[in-house]
Amino acid sequence: MGDAVTTYDGWYATHDFRTIDWAAWRKLSEKERNVILDEWIDLTSHFVAIDQQRKGSFAQYSILGHKADWLLIHLRPTVKELDEIKQQIQKTRLADYTNTPYSYTSVVELSAYQVRPGTDPTTDPRVQARLKPELPNTEYMSFYPMDKRRTGNDNWYMLSMEERREMMKSHGLIGRSYAGKVKQIITGSIGLDDWEWGVSLFADDPLQFKKIVQEMRFDEVSARFGEFGAFYTGCRLSQEQFRDWFAI
Repeated sequence: MGDAVTTYDGWYATHDFRTIDWAAWRKLSEKERNVILDEWIDLTSHFVAIDQQRKGSFAQYSILGHKADWLLIHLRPTVKELDEIKQQIQKTRLADYTNTPYSYTSVVELSAYQVRPGTDPTTDPRVQARLKPELPNTEYMSFYPMDKRRTGNDNWYMLSMEERREMMKSHGLIGRSYAGKVKQIITGSIGLDDWEWGVSLFADDPLQFKKIVQEMRFDEVSARFGEFGAFYTGCRLSQEQFRDWFAI
């Protein structure tokens, strides 16, 4: 039996994907639509203020393709705060014109592989910044869930700590080679959602998502042990862009 890896956990995360009932939205008068959007912008202005106070983080995106229209990402210190956000959103009039095809609950995670020996994760500012991250203000994001395979000889959880550490070291070097091009936030979801991890990538050039994921697929960790869910890619929506995005 392999040794369980120690993880250091930070803010909880929710990825709230929405589809919009555009037919119903179009039936509203311009005045009704503006009232609904005013209510929404008031609520999200509160989320932005929390972000500025470094008590959490928030961003929203227009999702490409047919799997969703819109994504809201929230980071908060507690699950209870995420639940409160969900209830606040569900009580808005705008929520009446949306459905939720997918959502993902997790917690920002760093494994012991990623923390330098001798570092105290509870006080080290670099570790704390990674556990309580600000969602990057990039133009694009890509999200996907993943598992580590548990099949025959390719069972990640039966490997020794030394084998896993060495493989993750190689994997991490690929990620670091994209510094300045791609920012990633890894969230753990074992016991919280259907997959084991969620990966959120952020970049100003969406082609970098293809490049980093493709390169990592040839690394042994992904080639032998990676199982991947659906990918969602989106364009960031600022507060100023949001009203125009819903304009008819």
